Amino acid sequence: MTRSKIPCFIVALVFLCSAITFVNGEYMIGLGSYDMTGPAEGVNMMGYANIFQSTSGIHFRLRARTFIVLESSDGPRFAFVNLDAGMASQLVTIKVLEKLKSRFGDLYTEENVAISGTHTHAGPGGYLQYIVYSATSLGFVQQSFDVIVNAIEQSIVQAHQNLKAGSIFLNKGDVENAGINRSPSAYLLNPQLERAKYTRDVDTLMTLLKFVDGASGKSIGAFSWFATHGTSMSRNNKLISGDNKGAAARFFEDWFAVSASASINIPSSIHDITKLIEKAKAIKATGGKLCKKTSSQEFKVRKNNGFVGAFCQSNVGDVTPNVLGAFCNDTGKPCDFNHSSCNGDNQLCLGRGPGYPDEVLSTKIIGERQFRRAVDLFKSAKEQLTGKIDYRHVYLNFTDIEVELDGNMVGKTCPAALGPGFAAGTTDGPGASGFLQGDKEISERWKRIRDALKAPSLFQEHCQYPKPVLLDVGEMFVPYAWAPAIVPIQMLRVGKLIVLSVPGEFTTMAGRRLREAVKETLMSTGNGEFDDDTHVVIAGLSNTYSQYIATLEEYSQQRYEAASTLFGPHTLSAYIQEFKKLATAMAKGEDIPKGPSPPDLSSHLIHRGREAKGDSPPQGKNFGDMKEDIALPKSGYFKKGDRPNATFWSANPTYDLLTEGTFASVEMLQGERWTAAYDDDDFSLFYEYQRDNSTNLSLAKIEWEIPLTAATGIYRLRHFGAANKTTASAVIYFTGASSAFVVS
Repeated sequence: MTRSKIPCFIVALVFLCSAITFVNGEYMIGLGSYDMTGPAEGVNMMGYANIFQSTSGIHFRLRARTFIVLESSDGPRFAFVNLDAGMASQLVTIKVLEKLKSRFGDLYTEENVAISGTHTHAGPGGYLQYIVYSATSLGFVQQSFDVIVNAIEQSIVQAHQNLKAGSIFLNKGDVENAGINRSPSAYLLNPQLERAKYTRDVDTLMTLLKFVDGASGKSIGAFSWFATHGTSMSRNNKLISGDNKGAAARFFEDWFAVSASASINIPSSIHDITKLIEKAKAIKATGGKLCKKTSSQEFKVRKNNGFVGAFCQSNVGDVTPNVLGAFCNDTGKPCDFNHSSCNGDNQLCLGRGPGYPDEVLSTKIIGERQFRRAVDLFKSAKEQLTGKIDYRHVYLNFTDIEVELDGNMVGKTCPAALGPGFAAGTTDGPGASGFLQGDKEISERWKRIRDALKAPSLFQEHCQYPKPVLLDVGEMFVPYAWAPAIVPIQMLRVGKLIVLSVPGEFTTMAGRRLREAVKETLMSTGNGEFDDDTHVVIAGLSNTYSQYIATLEEYSQQRYEAASTLFGPHTLSAYIQEFKKLATAMAKGEDIPKGPSPPDLSSHLIHRGREAKGDSPPQGKNFGDMKEDIALPKSGYFKKGDRPNATFWSANPTYDLLTEGTFASVEMLQGERWTAAYDDDDFSLFYEYQRDNSTNLSLAKIEWEIPLTAATGIYRLRHFGAANKTTASAVIYFTGASSAFVVS
């Protein structure tokens, strides 16, 4: 090489390196998603603690969605998993980490894996290890647990396998009218000067990450954090649902699929309604037939197209999606401000969603408000994240933390306990009769019941004051632990974004204090690496569950959130203190001791025996045969918004959860071929498991609320299921379709 050509070579090399950096992006990123829909029959739903609310079908499926980010192929990394579930579970986390270790060695550990729940109250329970969270499910439900563990593992595996060079963009904006404060009287107890810094008594800010493939420049996913409860669906609902955040994720992923696809469904070539009706009349129900185990997967409409959209939870403690407010069912007047009751009755005070009295419509509206704002932020995201990937994690025994308070005072946390305000429930779902939010007295009757379980010690009563101890769950260990003692806290960093994984539900003001404390600590100890442009978000209900975290001022009123703040009045101060230690360690690049490991109680759990015992159709019928076929309207065809339905002879849906498949499908006739147009992961399709009144045999009712976007044409409803006639016989798979009908 001659001397004169060296400068040209250097220029070309610099240009090439710049081009490689531009094409490959700042990080390695990977996303994954997997079906985690649990038993659709007979399992108590996790959230409302309503023993009568057990699953009996599916509105739309639940998913585990994951993103992984790392600096380079051998650099620091972390995985963040968002679950369509009530909350994370310590035992789930333990078993997921065991599976990841067997696959990847020490690549993914408790330190760099975060698992966060959306807080839907419409998913199967029975997957948490502490008694207070499995009481209404009457014990541990293995099938419910296994499907969640598997989905998390598979979503992480997908994300790992999908790792590629890419970029991450951040955007923030307010979501209007998707949440209000359900305990405003408690919020008002926070200092006036502090409240004056904020325009609302809830956080309206959504923070969104946009993931872009570095090679193609195409978007591959988006994760957002925004605080609103998963309680658009009520305590009376029995269909599995991801609630408003799960709905928002469906809408986002569907929107992206349509936006990115050039393909268009081709409607029937026959446009004459009369001819369509005549053709449909000739197409009768198929009758039930045996099929393959994987047949329902072939009718799945939502294939995993690589784009993952997740709507994650934040400091949701006192935020309800029932934005019309809380009203008395008997009078229609607003509920009592301080206690959320109606003439002293907590049962009559209920929050109303924007679609009241239609809870499905409310779910859709709140989901759409999050989805539409996310789309706006997604389209306009320009701030590219650059810089370090980092993480810190520690386990803490939260029953005995010494907390430094203002004025050189010292406080302590307590063993877990619940107050009578917890038993009262909330405006989203009232609890037991005879209790009110804000109660600071316990009746003699309930004291006797409490003491029969475990009378609280004088130390516990003093430590928890002003909370009266209704359930001393932190000191109850028969037959095993009733509540957590050791909980994890975690910080994740990608550039100037900090994610705080918290094991519970921080109220609005509690979350604000935590975010501010962490940011101030990073800025003061980070040697200029962090500044006012650092973004801090809270990922709620992460890695385990320890209920609520209220401020000290809110704790004094003992509404539901305060009465459910397990570890006493200084719980928030302890979290802030310990997170500041994590922030200092991260800012200075220091390690932090692991802390005491939480228990694995899997060998002690009370398992609920609930396996299906065998199913048979009526004599002369097959699984998949019609019990009630489509009932046509007088016009001979259905219009948009109508709800055609059909009922099939079926079997208990717990024989096989049909993971990544479907129990229900809407098929459209295109030419002479039937094509799946909607499945049980669609907001418009409802699968309900029933028992026949006269024979007590299993039925499947499929109902389709025809979307406004449905094309004119000929349709039919199809059902898939699995069964065995005795517990000793092999599982068989079956399907059947209704007669055809016309939509115009």
